[in-house]
Amino acid sequence: MERIKTCSWWPSWRKDVIEYCHSCDRFQKANKATGKEFGLMMHIQEPSTPWEVVHMDWVTALPPRGGKSYTSHLVLVDRYSKTPILLPFHKDYTAMDTALFIWNRSHIPHWSL
Repeated sequence: MERIKTCSWWPSWRKDVIEYCHSCDRFQKANKATGKEFGLMMHIQEPSTPWEVVHMDWVTALPPRGGKSYTSHLVLVDRYSKTPILLPFHKDYTAMDTALFIWNRSHIPHWSL
Protein backbone atom coordinates (compact mmCIF):
# COMPACT_ATOMS: atom_id res chain seq x y z
CA MET A 1 0.00 0.00 0.00
CA GLU A 2 2.79 2.39 0.90
CA ARG A 3 4.48 1.85 -2.46
CA ILE A 4 1.35 2.68 -4.41
CA LYS A 5 0.62 5.64 -2.16
CA THR A 6 4.01 7.21 -2.98
CA CYS A 7 3.76 6.84 -6.77
CA SER A 8 0.08 7.38 -7.63
CA TRP A 9 -3.26 8.44 -6.24
CA TRP A 10 -6.95 8.42 -7.20
CA PRO A 11 -10.08 8.86 -5.10
CA SER A 12 -10.79 5.16 -4.44
CA TRP A 13 -7.21 3.87 -4.63
CA ARG A 14 -7.22 2.04 -1.28
CA LYS A 15 -10.46 0.15 -2.01
CA ASP A 16 -9.30 -0.68 -5.57
CA VAL A 17 -5.94 -2.02 -4.38
CA ILE A 18 -7.58 -4.21 -1.75
CA GLU A 19 -10.06 -5.59 -4.32
CA TYR A 20 -7.22 -6.28 -6.75
CA CYS A 21 -5.19 -8.11 -4.10
CA HIS A 22 -8.19 -10.28 -3.19
CA SER A 23 -8.72 -11.19 -6.85
CA CYS A 24 -5.01 -11.86 -7.57
CA ASP A 25 -4.21 -15.59 -7.50
CA ARG A 26 -0.48 -14.97 -6.99
CA PHE A 27 -1.11 -12.67 -4.02
CA GLN A 28 -3.49 -15.17 -2.41
CA LYS A 29 -0.89 -17.95 -2.64
CA ALA A 30 1.84 -15.74 -1.15
CA ASN A 31 -0.43 -14.26 1.51
CA LYS A 32 -0.36 -15.74 5.02
CA ALA A 33 -2.86 -18.47 5.84
CA THR A 34 -6.38 -17.14 6.19
CA GLY A 35 -7.75 -19.94 8.38
CA LYS A 36 -7.99 -20.14 12.13
CA GLU A 37 -4.88 -19.63 14.23
CA PHE A 38 -3.13 -22.82 15.30
CA GLY A 39 -3.62 -23.95 18.87
CA LEU A 40 -0.86 -24.29 21.42
CA MET A 41 1.60 -27.10 20.88
CA MET A 42 1.15 -30.03 23.22
CA HIS A 43 3.77 -32.43 24.48
CA ILE A 44 3.34 -35.96 23.12
CA GLN A 45 3.21 -38.37 26.02
CA GLU A 46 5.93 -41.01 25.93
CA PRO A 47 4.67 -44.61 25.61
CA SER A 48 5.02 -46.88 28.64
CA THR A 49 5.60 -50.15 26.74
CA PRO A 50 7.32 -51.17 23.50
CA TRP A 51 5.23 -51.05 20.31
CA GLU A 52 2.49 -49.01 21.98
CA VAL A 53 3.23 -46.14 19.56
CA VAL A 54 4.62 -46.85 16.10
CA HIS A 55 5.83 -44.28 13.57
CA MET A 56 5.78 -45.30 9.92
CA ASP A 57 6.80 -43.85 6.59
CA TRP A 58 7.50 -45.01 3.06
CA VAL A 59 10.88 -44.80 1.35
CA THR A 60 10.05 -45.04 -2.35
CA ALA A 61 11.57 -44.77 -5.83
CA LEU A 62 14.55 -46.91 -4.87
CA PRO A 63 16.62 -48.34 -7.72
CA PRO A 64 15.93 -52.08 -8.23
CA ARG A 65 18.71 -54.29 -6.82
CA GLY A 66 19.14 -58.02 -6.69
CA GLY A 67 16.77 -60.70 -7.91
CA LYS A 68 13.73 -59.45 -6.00
CA SER A 69 13.91 -55.85 -7.35
CA TYR A 70 12.25 -54.16 -4.39
CA THR A 71 11.62 -50.48 -5.15
CA SER A 72 10.22 -49.28 -1.81
CA HIS A 73 10.41 -49.94 1.93
CA LEU A 74 7.88 -49.42 4.70
CA VAL A 75 9.84 -48.14 7.70
CA LEU A 76 8.30 -48.80 11.13
CA VAL A 77 9.89 -47.36 14.27
CA ASP A 78 8.86 -48.17 17.84
CA ARG A 79 8.70 -44.86 19.73
CA TYR A 80 9.56 -46.52 23.06
CA SER A 81 12.75 -48.37 22.07
CA LYS A 82 13.51 -46.56 18.76
CA THR A 83 13.72 -50.02 17.13
CA PRO A 84 13.27 -49.84 13.35
CA ILE A 85 11.76 -52.48 11.07
CA LEU A 86 12.18 -52.18 7.30
CA LEU A 87 9.75 -54.14 5.14
CA PRO A 88 10.63 -54.32 1.42
CA PHE A 89 7.96 -53.94 -1.29
CA HIS A 90 7.78 -54.17 -5.05
CA LYS A 91 5.46 -51.20 -5.56
CA ASP A 92 4.24 -48.00 -3.92
CA TYR A 93 1.22 -48.60 -1.69
CA THR A 94 -1.63 -46.19 -1.04
CA ALA A 95 -2.64 -45.22 2.50
CA MET A 96 -5.46 -47.79 2.36
CA ASP A 97 -3.07 -50.53 1.13
CA THR A 98 -0.69 -49.68 3.98
CA ALA A 99 -3.46 -49.77 6.60
CA LEU A 100 -4.71 -53.14 5.33
CA PHE A 101 -1.18 -54.54 5.25
CA ILE A 102 -0.57 -53.53 8.88
CA TRP A 103 -4.02 -54.73 10.00
CA ASN A 104 -3.63 -58.15 8.35
CA ARG A 105 -0.14 -58.75 9.72
CA SER A 106 -0.48 -58.50 13.47
CA HIS A 107 2.29 -61.13 13.72
CA ILE A 108 4.92 -58.40 13.35
CA PRO A 109 6.96 -58.55 16.60
CA HIS A 110 5.28 -57.23 19.75
CA TRP A 111 2.14 -56.04 18.00
CA SER A 112 -1.31 -56.61 19.39
CA LEU A 113 -3.55 -55.07 16.76
